[in-house]
This record gives sequence, C-alpha cells and structure tokens, in this order.
Amino acid sequence: MSAFVDWIATFAAAIFPGFGGDGVPSYNGYAEGDYVYAAPAAAGRIAQLDAVEGMQVHKGDLLFRLENSQQVAALNAAKANAAVAQANLENLSTGSRLPEIDVIRATLDQARADQTLAASTLARTQQLRASGAVSQAKVDVDQASYDSATAHVAQLAAQLKVAELPARNAQRIAAEASHTAALAQEAGAQSALSDRTVDAPVGGLVDKVYYDLGEVAGAGAPVVAILPPNALKALFFVPEPDRAQIKLGEVFNVSCTGCASGITAKVTRMASSPQYTPPIIYSREERARLVFRVEARVNNAQGLLPGQPLTLSAKP
Repeated sequence: MSAFVDWIATFAAAIFPGFGGDGVPSYNGYAEGDYVYAAPAAAGRIAQLDAVEGMQVHKGDLLFRLENSQQVAALNAAKANAAVAQANLENLSTGSRLPEIDVIRATLDQARADQTLAASTLARTQQLRASGAVSQAKVDVDQASYDSATAHVAQLAAQLKVAELPARNAQRIAAEASHTAALAQEAGAQSALSDRTVDAPVGGLVDKVYYDLGEVAGAGAPVVAILPPNALKALFFVPEPDRAQIKLGEVFNVSCTGCASGITAKVTRMASSPQYTPPIIYSREERARLVFRVEARVNNAQGLLPGQPLTLSAKP
C-alpha cells in the first residue's frame, strides 16, 4: 500500500511541480518492450507450430512452418527444367553423338570405295573406246558414274566435318541463356520453399503467439512476438519546466512494486513536441500540464515486465 501511495505522490509531483516539497526529481512512467516479430514472407496455412508463449528460444530455433506442397512441386519442376537445359547445352557444345559420327564415317568409306571402283571402270572403258571396242555412250555412262561417286564422297566428307563441330555461337549463347534462366528459376523455387519455414531471428522470450495451428497467416503478418534480453525501455513524461534539465545519456534510478534494487535506465530519446495532460487548458497557470515524452533503455531489468508502472528518480 505504501508503494502505491508513493507512486501517486510521485505522479502528482511530476504533474504539479513543488508537490511534496523539495527533493530528488522523480517521474512516473511504464515499461515497454522492443519486440521482434516473426512473420512469413507469403501467406499460407500453419502446418507446424513449435513456439509456445512463455518459452525461451534461441536464434535459429524453429518457430513455425507453413504448408509447402505447392512449393515442393514447383522446386521439382524447376530442377527438371534445369536438367533439360543443361543437357541441351552439353549437346550443342560437343556436337553430334559418337555413334552418329561413326555411321557417317562408315558411309564415307563406302563412298570412297565406290569412287575408286568408278574411276577404275572409267579408265578401262576409255582404253576400250580408243581401240573401238566400246561406244562413246558407254564412256559417257562410266564418266557420269565416276562424277556421281566423287560428289557423294565430297558430300559425306562435309557432313562428317559438320557433325564433329559444336553448334554455332548463336545456338550456344541461346542454350547458355536458357540454362542460366532455368538455374535462376530453381534458386527462386528453393527460396520460396525455404521461406515456408520460419526460425527465430533472435533469442529471447516468446511473448505472444497470434495464430493457432491450422490457421492461415497472411504475408508479413506477425505470427510470433519475441522479447529479446535487455529489450525493455522506460517511457516517462517530464513537465515542461524540467525538460531543459534532462540530457541524452542521463541515467535514472528505476523503482517499482516488487522490483529488485539496482535497476537503472539511460535516456536515449526525448520528444521534440510536447503534449498536454488533461484538462487541456492553454494558459500561463497551466504550463505545468505541458509534458514531454522521454525514452530510456533499462539496464539490469530483473523481474520487470512490459506495461509495469515505473518511477524514475534522478541520480543525486
């Protein structure tokens, strides 16, 4: 009861300077936590929920997992597309397969043998024509056969040369681009699958779990709130006459009902705009109601909870 009376007296002193006589300046406020919120990157139904309010978690611990059947299927399809693109690129880079080249070489050898036979036949026919044993028509037929065999050899030789060469630069560039795009799609699918599992970004106390198992969490909507260690701050309000006396970095003693001794708070931020405590009367007599919000980082916050009323006293 005495602690409550002291808190009321301190609050009155903060609002009405001079109340309670001279002494160490003190101000009233409350504790507030800087929470870290764990949220999914995309919407989905919660399939696994390991976070429980009040439990301590370490960085990297599993908090929850969303259904991922679609993401698994998309990743498998992306891997298959990447494999196809890789095979096409290798095929264009190495030219035709070895069995195909062997067939062309065998055909070329046969064509060269036919060319040799046609040349021999033509030479013999030309000798017989010189002695008048055969007609000119026979010579013409054998000449045509030899020319045809020679052309066939040239055709197969060119075909073999093409088969042994890799694809043209433009084709290889296109295949390389397709392979790169397929790998990018695979990486994106893998990232989307990984995003379905959310781990603790920091260690600390699980303060609030906003969804139950089986519910659908929206993209970016917090599912778990974590209060890291040393993440409490004190919010208090300073009357306008005392505003100039408080500096950034100043340390205050913190007291509250049931709190341990030795708790301090260091001023980290002071509002530049004032606000009024009710009743709002803008007059010279009511300037004491003009207050400024001040934030201070709490040190050694043993037993403090967010929302707990605090009294901050300036160190003598």
